[in-house]
Amino acid sequence: MTELVQYRTDKQGYGEILLNRPEKLNAISNEMARSFRRAIETAKQQPIKFLVITAAGGRMFCAGGDLQDLHGDMNSDEAYTVLYSMKEVLYELTSFPVPTVCLLNGDALGGGCEIATACDIRIAKKNTRYGFVQTKLGITPGWGGGELLYEKVHPSFAFQWLMEAEMYEASFLQTQGWIQNIVGDNEWNDRESLLKPYLTKSQEQMEVLKMQYKKKLSILPLSAQMDEEVRNCAELWETKAHKDAVRQFFPGMKAR
Repeated sequence: MTELVQYRTDKQGYGEILLNRPEKLNAISNEMARSFRRAIETAKQQPIKFLVITAAGGRMFCAGGDLQDLHGDMNSDEAYTVLYSMKEVLYELTSFPVPTVCLLNGDALGGGCEIATACDIRIAKKNTRYGFVQTKLGITPGWGGGELLYEKVHPSFAFQWLMEAEMYEASFLQTQGWIQNIVGDNEWNDRESLLKPYLTKSQEQMEVLKMQYKKKLSILPLSAQMDEEVRNCAELWETKAHKDAVRQFFPGMKAR
């Protein structure tokens, strides 16, 4: 069976993790979360300069969590268990020993934005849109990505985005510092040009730079803060607001 998240090492010296579930808009199922973790563990064993995270298909980088697995008919403890597996994935990305570059091949929603935020650099295709939309579902970010967002952009904008749950154009998010670069379709397919600033560095340079950045992030306390975010989201799982929102996707769902 084809892995839902695939890893490869490029001959130019970098690793690549591919979310490979385009027929489901690369939504993260429980199985996919496990596959993602395996891919990261494989990448950590490789002598690479940096790690690319991208996705199959051209429509959506990641639509967030798969609502077949992250359904509303779970209690808070069950929700915590399911959510925590992706928190571990995000923390592994954040603490990865060399820089991580997210190539956003399409839009991202909810948890898809959390995955992107866990990466160090975000490069987006032109005319794409992104949204931390979790509060529209009666919950908050549940994989630790909200905590990470406060580290990556100005805290006042992070608070606004999480609270208002708006979808923003990549061009606007570049002005806020969440997107580092925006490219057109032609340049997108030229990986060597797209990744040139990173390919010209040595692995040793990249390791030193990432070590310095992790110190700036205060990586150990950050893990505990991400854990708290997962718990807070899980506690909202049983609320009426969340169940009503999920019921719009699954009209036959019964309240617990």
